Amino acid sequence: AAGVVSFGLLPRGLSTDVPGLAADAYAQFFQVLFCTAGVLAVGISVRHLDLSGYHRGEYYVLLLLAVLGQQVMASATNLLVLYVGLELMAVGLYVLAGFFKRDPNSNEASVKYFLLGSFSSAVFLYGMVMAYGRTGSLEFAEIARALAGAEPSGMLLLALGMTAAGFAFKVSAVPFQFWTPDVYQGAPTPVTAFMSVGPKAAAFAALLRVFLTAFGGMRPHWRGIFAVLAVATMVMGNLAALRQTDIKRMLAYSSIAHAGYLLIGVVVGGEDGTAAVLLYLLAYAFMNLGAFGVVILLHRPGTVGDRIDDFAGLARVSPVAALAMLVFLFSLTGIPPTAGFAGKFYLFMAAVRADYVWLAVVGVLNSAVSAYYYLRVLMRIYMSEPGEAGPVLNVSVALSASLLVSVVGVLVVGLLPGRFIELVRLSVRALL
Repeated sequence: AAGVVSFGLLPRGLSTDVPGLAADAYAQFFQVLFCTAGVLAVGISVRHLDLSGYHRGEYYVLLLLAVLGQQVMASATNLLVLYVGLELMAVGLYVLAGFFKRDPNSNEASVKYFLLGSFSSAVFLYGMVMAYGRTGSLEFAEIARALAGAEPSGMLLLALGMTAAGFAFKVSAVPFQFWTPDVYQGAPTPVTAFMSVGPKAAAFAALLRVFLTAFGGMRPHWRGIFAVLAVATMVMGNLAALRQTDIKRMLAYSSIAHAGYLLIGVVVGGEDGTAAVLLYLLAYAFMNLGAFGVVILLHRPGTVGDRIDDFAGLARVSPVAALAMLVFLFSLTGIPPTAGFAGKFYLFMAAVRADYVWLAVVGVLNSAVSAYYYLRVLMRIYMSEPGEAGPVLNVSVALSASLLVSVVGVLVVGLLPGRFIELVRLSVRALL
């Protein structure tokens, strides 16, 4: 219901007198994205929780609280409000990562995520303190006015660096990505699917609002930081994914690489770069949640279905499931006419128009590298014989509906990108 209301408000947004929160078109776009991701996450969770013996109401409460935290992050115009939203999201995810409390892997994922997440929150808070000490305000607009024409000082540069580091952890950018593969592998698969989309989109929503508004006048000083992060994140994510045999770890490293692509849009900035980031996040939500949905379709207690080899012969057992995975993996690779292709095309073209041709070239080369490990899964699906037991599908109405919506989303965004780029440009203008 919240998503439907936000969709109706998206073209114009709302003016609000609530301190520290905006309800503009930029915020409404992300409200729709978070609600969509939340609904799809619920759909792919039901059957998995039933099979694992953890189908309890607390799961959905925690999921809703995490979505609420993401909505606050995207709407925040005050650093303290942003931090409240970030922690509301994070605490829910810490518990969800360890929701299978009798599973040692789930416990380990929760503890690692909690410890490293707490550390990153402390770093982010120190950045906030430095910004407040330099400008005397936590409001983004007032920070921007205080920094207009200001010379960079040690305190200000430290504020920029620590704030960027806090966001880098949340989006899994190098060198703050070490938690990602272990947490993604150990957490319940529906939680992993949601974590790969919702928190990443929320972090980018907040990052863009902070650095393009509050720190917009300091762009020459932070642009290089994000360019280095983008290249390192793309290269490391794709190279590490090449040698994975566990599908969840492979998708975890893939998620790191996609964060690198998105950082290209942050470097480019302006209407083109920001709109490209929003379009890419929309595409990524459908294709990544869909890919994890197929993983859940094959999953059985005892981690069966988590290995790439478990997909062998899926096309013979279920041609429909195999076709859905083909659509998602083609989109993650960036093959037309999928949403992933549209997202990468607009992202790389924005970089070229802003004279960051070298960044676009690095992105294209990394996309070519990613084709190897994505298509390797498809080869197992279509060109390998099923094992003695063969893939066993855990079909349910909710999971099937979520996969159908994800496939339709990937294809509609890929076939009609012009309509969506107009929508995201409208949202971005409310921010800039």
